Amino acid sequence: MTQAATDKTIDAGPAAGVRWNLGDLYPGGPDDPQIDADLDGALARSEAFAEAYRGRVADLEPAELATAVDELEAISELVGRAGSFAGLLFAEDTSAPRHGALMQHVQQRSSAIQNTLVFFELEWVGADNARAEALLAAPELSPRRHYLASARRYRPHVLSEPEEKIAEDLANTGSRAFNRLFDEVMGAARFEVREGDATRDVSEEEVLSLLYHPERETRREGARSLSAGLKENERVLAYIFNVLTQDKATRDRLRSYEHAKRSRNLSNEIDDATVEALLAAAERGYPTVQRYYRLKAKLLGLDQLEDFDRYAPIEQDANVRSFDEAREIVLDAYGRFSPQMAEIAGLFFERNWVDAELRPGKRGGAFSASTVPSAHPYVLLNYTGNLRDVMTVAHELGHGVHQYLARDQGLFEQDTPLTTAETASVFGEMLVFRRLVAEESDPKVRLALLCGKLEDAFATVSRQVAMTRFEEALHSARREEGELPVERVNELWMAANRAMFGDAVTLNDHYAAWWLYIPHFVHSPFYCYAYAFGELLVLALLRRYDAEGEAFVPKYLDLLRAGGSESPPELVGRLGLDITDPTFWDGGLEVLDEMVAEAEAIAASLEA
Repeated sequence: MTQAATDKTIDAGPAAGVRWNLGDLYPGGPDDPQIDADLDGALARSEAFAEAYRGRVADLEPAELATAVDELEAISELVGRAGSFAGLLFAEDTSAPRHGALMQHVQQRSSAIQNTLVFFELEWVGADNARAEALLAAPELSPRRHYLASARRYRPHVLSEPEEKIAEDLANTGSRAFNRLFDEVMGAARFEVREGDATRDVSEEEVLSLLYHPERETRREGARSLSAGLKENERVLAYIFNVLTQDKATRDRLRSYEHAKRSRNLSNEIDDATVEALLAAAERGYPTVQRYYRLKAKLLGLDQLEDFDRYAPIEQDANVRSFDEAREIVLDAYGRFSPQMAEIAGLFFERNWVDAELRPGKRGGAFSASTVPSAHPYVLLNYTGNLRDVMTVAHELGHGVHQYLARDQGLFEQDTPLTTAETASVFGEMLVFRRLVAEESDPKVRLALLCGKLEDAFATVSRQVAMTRFEEALHSARREEGELPVERVNELWMAANRAMFGDAVTLNDHYAAWWLYIPHFVHSPFYCYAYAFGELLVLALLRRYDAEGEAFVPKYLDLLRAGGSESPPELVGRLGLDITDPTFWDGGLEVLDEMVAEAEAIAASLEA
């Protein structure tokens, strides 16, 4: 893995020229004086806020408390606009020193503002239960009830005000700094790919795309190149992991979290038992995963599937889908479900809210950033043109539509917990999948589409659960054994993945290092199970849609509009589903089992 060329020459891919315009946040770019003007204004307002409310929060009357929360949200939106802009600018080019410096500057100034306001949360969560319940029952606080009530779940875990201030300041040179370092290392990474007698350096996204190539030797070379590149930088990447896992252990101890996953479950507004029921159900579904991969080996004419064969296309179709084609496929699928969804998704293309081309230094992967309600979401992609990338467009635009519709909830409640954040994205993927299948009459192509969707589903459910189990083992080992050598983490990674694949897929030695490039482990520990949550929830929603037809559409859109204004069980309960029922997840797993049976039946018919 080498550093990106200084002239930044690279094939921008099939989405060349598709770049976002961040001017809706700050038209003057990183030197826009409005950035500091907003932060100056936020600091002045936060100081006035502290003068007006410090020491009084628990004694405020309902109308006064509502006014205070309104002002707190307005201050937070100024800070959020600057933070969103700096983060997006850094994501578009992590190698630009100006971008990193701006992000650090905004983080430091944001910490000063946060530390001025931290008293409010501490006084609110510290309020007597009887007093808090009386306030929450007041009609004046109805729009803020969920925000205020959910904040109190952190009551056992907050520190004193001086301690909270220290923790906030140190995060800028601690966890946030190591998050940035990871992004810079991976953004600058170049992977050497051999092509006959020649070699070329490619980005992370390009080398990962080789794992989807129809030619087995190309896939093998992609796996070799990825592993070799990670090996070059494993020392610094492993050190980042070790520092961040220990940082989390320290914070968990200081905040009295019972286990490493507890803080994530709490932020997701979901109880430990429901999360464990989800993980256990997905693990019970591992035999279905293995059954599918045995079928795939047969379809590919292989005696044994290897790790780099998992995403091999069933049909030998190496055609690149242009970005325009991907846009039309996604918008058409969205429009068939809801014209309003297609209209909103279309705005992302029309108004340059999407960044999709390949560039050195650009953050890998894909995401949709909600930013602030006074602006709009932005979507980052690294589009290479395969069918999986088309699904990624559908996925991230699902997030984008969700975030756009939820803006009316305000900054504090526009974003849902991760448990329901993946609902719209996975639903969007399923709409595209159904659209493609509905138009295809060739059983070979239908089988290929079905296999592709199964692989996506297993990557979203089973693999994410395996990664969650890896994280559990990683954090436990780090706390019990101290700093972990790469070889020890490799063992934990392979054990978690072998549990899922069994003997259906051979995991080669090179696969042991592939935990090193996964950003969720770095940026958002225990994020991964939310993908499984979202996939299985969406399968239940689709069954409800099939049963109700058009009557389901407005209910679904209302669910998206609600944002995070209610807890996940309450939100999903609107549609008659109970995610707290331990057996709830079995329904989605049954759908996946049925899809594998369908793939087996089509394959058998083609052999006849």
